[in-house]
Amino acid sequence: IYEGERPMVADNHLLGVFELTGLLPAPRGVPQIEVTFDIDVNGILKVTAEDKGTGSRSQILITNDQNRLSAEDVERMVQEAEKYSEEDKKVRDTFTSRQDLEKNVYKMKNQLEDEKGVGGKLTEKEKEPIRETVAATIEWLDKNPDADLDALKAQKEAFDKAMEPVLSILYKRNKENMQKQAEDDEEEEDEDEDEDERDEL
Repeated sequence: IYEGERPMVADNHLLGVFELTGLLPAPRGVPQIEVTFDIDVNGILKVTAEDKGTGSRSQILITNDQNRLSAEDVERMVQEAEKYSEEDKKVRDTFTSRQDLEKNVYKMKNQLEDEKGVGGKLTEKEKEPIRETVAATIEWLDKNPDADLDALKAQKEAFDKAMEPVLSILYKRNKENMQKQAEDDEEEEDEDEDEDERDEL
């Protein structure tokens, strides 16, 4: 748990450490961890983390005399945050861009493995180039942990462009399925009307 105004952990003040255990193995992005911060009238900070899937919970209490910053230290850190605001914005934008790319890549990876969803709507031949693009993008992310904002944006644009054909295929098949479902529903309605007419006779 850190205290401060800066986007990077290294630029903030460490208050304490605690660990959330008992997490079940799950695909990236699936676990949902809820973190809450409560501070009472005595200035005691309670931080709680809970895995919404398993109910596993852990918490830490941080008191006023436990490595807390003084008013002077807080003021200094606020001034530093203002001084480096432009630099911090660039860091934040770069981090967000990387997160967006990772989220899209792993979402597609998980969807391809879901035979009841996207994975079941595509042939193996259609999946192969997507798998290659996903693997190549993950490899690029692993090899370029310090990539700048422009490089990340370019990589995301390339990934999105590579996904366009499969999105077009899925859109077309979903549309065809909806049309078929509408036709089937219409046929069922006609059959129901015919049965009603026979019952009246």
